Amino acid sequence: MTHVVIVGAGPAGLAAAEHALAAGADVTVLDQADVPGGQYHRGASHRFEALLNRCTWWPESTVWALEGKRIHVLRGPADGTNRQRRTLDPDALVLATGAHDRVLPFPGWQLPGVFTAGAAQALAKGEGVAVGRRVLVAGAGPFLLPVAESLLDVGAEVLAVLEANPATTVLKGWSGRGAVHVGKVAELVRYAGTLARHRVPYRMGRAVIEARGDDRVREAVTARVRADWSVVPGTERTHEVDALCVGHGFAGQPELAVAAGCVLDGGFVRVGDDQRTSVAGVFAAGEITGIGGSVAAAAEGAVAGWAAAGRTPVRALTKKRDHARAFARRLAAAHPIGAAWPGWLREDTVVCRCEETTYGDLKSAAADPAAPGPHALKLGTRAGLGPCQGRMCGTAVAELCGSAESHHRPIAQPIRLGELADPKEFS
Repeated sequence: MTHVVIVGAGPAGLAAAEHALAAGADVTVLDQADVPGGQYHRGASHRFEALLNRCTWWPESTVWALEGKRIHVLRGPADGTNRQRRTLDPDALVLATGAHDRVLPFPGWQLPGVFTAGAAQALAKGEGVAVGRRVLVAGAGPFLLPVAESLLDVGAEVLAVLEANPATTVLKGWSGRGAVHVGKVAELVRYAGTLARHRVPYRMGRAVIEARGDDRVREAVTARVRADWSVVPGTERTHEVDALCVGHGFAGQPELAVAAGCVLDGGFVRVGDDQRTSVAGVFAAGEITGIGGSVAAAAEGAVAGWAAAGRTPVRALTKKRDHARAFARRLAAAHPIGAAWPGWLREDTVVCRCEETTYGDLKSAAADPAAPGPHALKLGTRAGLGPCQGRMCGTAVAELCGSAESHHRPIAQPIRLGELADPKEFS
C-alpha cells in the first residue's frame, strides 16, 4: 500500500487526505496546530474527526527539515520541552503548508494595536476576543470582509472596511472571462448584508498610509489612492482608533518545498497538471502554488491526494481544480498590489520590525556598490534575520531593493540547539 504523508491540515491538506484515502493509500497527516482545519476552518475542527480517524493524525508536529521526501519532524507543542524527533520516509509527500498574511509597511505599522487581518480574525474566531473597541479594517482583497464580520460578531465597532484598489480595478478584474463561482457570490452577498446591517461603510480606492500613537496606535491616517496606489494629495483623513487591522493579501509559505528542491515560479511552487512538483514523489497544493482561497486549495488538494496515491486523477477533479484556478486569476486581477506603495514610506519608516531596519537603511545598503546582492543586504541591514526569518518583511524588502526573495532555510522552523544535537531520532 502506498504511504502518503501530507504536511498541513488546512483545506488543501484535508482534501488531499480524503482523496488519497479514497484511492487506497495509507495516509499520515501532520500539522503544527493541535486541531485540524487551518485558518479557514478555525473553530470547526470537529467536522474532520471522521476523516482523521481513518488516517494517522499527528497534531502539534513541526516539520523542521526535508531531504527530498524524507521528513524530519518534532512532535509536541512548539513552546514545550521534551519534543520527540521523528523521521518519515513516505512513498509520496504532499505539501499543503498554506500562506500567511502579507502586510505592506507604512509609518507606524510597528505600533502595538496594529494587527494583521489574519491575527485579528484568529483571536475573534478562536478566542472570542476583539482586538479593540474602535477598529479600522484596511488593505486589499476579499479577506477583509470575513475579518470585519468576525470583529462585529465579538462586539467590536468597525469604523470602515477600506479596499486600496479603486472600483475600476476591482470591477474589471472580477468581470473577466470564465464562469462565476456561485458559492463565492453568495458569500459576498452575505458579507455585504452584514456590513449594511451594522452600517459599516466599504470604501474602495482608499488606504491606510500611517498609524500614529505613543504607547500604542491612537490614530489611523487614510488617503485616497490611484490605481497604482500613489496617494492623491489633499485626501488624507484621520480616524481615532484603538486597533487597526491590515492585510494586503497573502504570501505563500514555500520553505519546505524549497528545502525539498522544488522549483518556484514567482515565489510559488511550480506544479504540473496533477500537482506534481519538479521533485519526484513530491506534490504541492493550496496557497503555496498560488493564492486562490479555500475552494481552489481544496480542489488542488483533491487532485494532489489522488495522484500521490499513484492513481490518475479523474476528469471531474481536474475540471473542478481548473475552474477554481480561474477564480484565483480573477482574484489576482481584481486586487493587485499597486507598484507605487513605497511612496507611503519615510526614511525612518521601520520595514523589518524584528530588527528595526528602516527604509533609509535599506536604500543606503542597496545603493552601496561594495555590498551587492541580497545576501550582503541582509547581513548589512539585518533585514529578515530576526525571529520571523523574513516571513513578515521578506517580500517587501525584496520589492524595495529590487532583489528576489529567498525562501531557502536549511532549518525551516525554529528548533532548539539541544533538540538539534539530540542523537535520538525515531523512524
